[in-house]
Amino acid sequence: MEEGEGEERRVWMGRETIKLNSKVTKQDLEDTYQPPFKSCVEEGHVSCVMCPYNRVNGIPTCADPDLLKGVLRDQWGLDGLVLLSRYIASDCDSVEEYYETIHYTSTPEDAVALALKAGLNMNCGDYLGKYTASAVSLSKVEESIVDQALVYNYMVLLRLGFFDGNPKLLPFGNLGPSDVCSNDHKALALEAAKQGIVLLDNSGILPLSQNSTKKLAIIGPNANATKVMIDGYAGIPCGYTSPLEGLKKYVQDVKYEPGCGSVKCGDESLIEAAAKAAAAADASVVVVGLDHSIETEGLDRENLTLPGFQEKLVKQVANSTNGRVILVIMSGGPVDVSFAKNLSNVGGIIWVGYPGEDGGDAIAQVIFGDYNPGGRSPFTWYPKDYADQVPMTDMNMRANVSNNFPGRTYRFYNGKSIYEFGHGLSYSTFSKFIISAPSTVLIKLNSTSNPNNVLLVASDSTSQPNDDVLNGQAIDVSTINCQNSTFDIVIGVRNSGPRDGSHVVLLFWKPASSKDLSGAPNVKLVAFERVEVKKGKTQSITMKVDVCKVLSLVDSEGKRNLVIGQHTIIVGSPSERQVKHRLNVRLASKIAAESAF
Repeated sequence: MEEGEGEERRVWMGRETIKLNSKVTKQDLEDTYQPPFKSCVEEGHVSCVMCPYNRVNGIPTCADPDLLKGVLRDQWGLDGLVLLSRYIASDCDSVEEYYETIHYTSTPEDAVALALKAGLNMNCGDYLGKYTASAVSLSKVEESIVDQALVYNYMVLLRLGFFDGNPKLLPFGNLGPSDVCSNDHKALALEAAKQGIVLLDNSGILPLSQNSTKKLAIIGPNANATKVMIDGYAGIPCGYTSPLEGLKKYVQDVKYEPGCGSVKCGDESLIEAAAKAAAAADASVVVVGLDHSIETEGLDRENLTLPGFQEKLVKQVANSTNGRVILVIMSGGPVDVSFAKNLSNVGGIIWVGYPGEDGGDAIAQVIFGDYNPGGRSPFTWYPKDYADQVPMTDMNMRANVSNNFPGRTYRFYNGKSIYEFGHGLSYSTFSKFIISAPSTVLIKLNSTSNPNNVLLVASDSTSQPNDDVLNGQAIDVSTINCQNSTFDIVIGVRNSGPRDGSHVVLLFWKPASSKDLSGAPNVKLVAFERVEVKKGKTQSITMKVDVCKVLSLVDSEGKRNLVIGQHTIIVGSPSERQVKHRLNVRLASKIAAESAF
């Protein structure tokens, strides 16, 4: 896990972002960049947090005591249940980089001293090993601070059993590749790939029928992908099943044409052969997208389009075929495929991410209907001109009309989308309804908080402001008693389609309006859950909503506030039929406060 708000070491538009200073507002830090890492620390109980290369608001993350000590340890409790059992490490050579690349310090010893005093415990690289002793001898850092860093590291080693004798005699001492590549683990890899596949468009041609698909053309630079499917920082796979190999299990008469010499597809000479293969087939599966030549650590994308002549490949195949075309996109992020949506012969569009070692089997099972897709898009699919409107080096989240900044993510983006966040189709038809949910939630203030001082609306010290006066008032969450501030919403999911399937229920929140706060999100995802529903059946799920945690808004100073008034809970993504529920958040009276929540 890496803790760092902004971009890590990357190259974008010829600029190395390691040298850039990520300017992030307090509001964006608190409500966007920090929450994923906070949940990993507080709920995931990670053993290590890594600070990256970049600066945030002028300070290298590995030299920022407010971040490493103040946020990670003091606010989020990184020390954990076992004292000192979790540590903070730098990304490789981060300490060296802020001395040698951006010249943040005058000497290597200064760089090391800053990192240690900020709370860094381990350096991936050799800078601490080279310069810690001299930093101590030069009185730039106290030896006790170095000892403290070592204590954190050795506590982890103790917990992992490094000093318990011969590791071969310990419970996990004889694990090997056969334990990794067990049948259960391989089945899990396949299941993860299937659950992650998103059916973006379907004119009705999917799933394909084995009976009517006698000849299949398999086309595209990622059609026979193997290593591409496991993306970066992956272990050694147990084996690969490429899309080509997976699809061959369903159709014997297969013609494979890559259409491009590589994913970059700088040469169009192979497109004609691909078009001929499509013309002779009952159906064509075209697997396009990206790979590490386009997006990886040290290399960021410069646009949102398919590389090189890939778009031409798709168009020519679609225009040549007498059958059906299924477009499969293999990528780590969105691609503008609006052109394909307008091609009449493209009857299905699927996004598979980088699906792992068994991605080929997962893709084939979805295309031929042995698995009913239920994945949801984890991001917004922006049009290609979005990349020109939003520089990667601009960390702002919220739309700004004055400089034509359209905003980032479904929460703040105001423009048109190719596909919206949370979009995903199925071979079945699901509907949702609310079985039970509270209509009113009463909150109470801490015993030391005076409601009149907090709200600034009461006319005397004994009165309790009425609801009409309070509506729209923002209350600092730190003044609220947030113990047991969670309520349940029970949702029914009905499958009226022809197949069993899974459905991911998305729960969004639209905040109450408030004149006290600016920059509220359009909506915010507050919960999600996958449920398996047999055809013709209904299942119910219970989703928990923490009022203080997920129904609060962040102000310009990075403080969380709860708005009194009518909030809206929305079940479902914008691309499906949504169910809305009104929720009134009210300040409990002195009498009701005893039973609030």
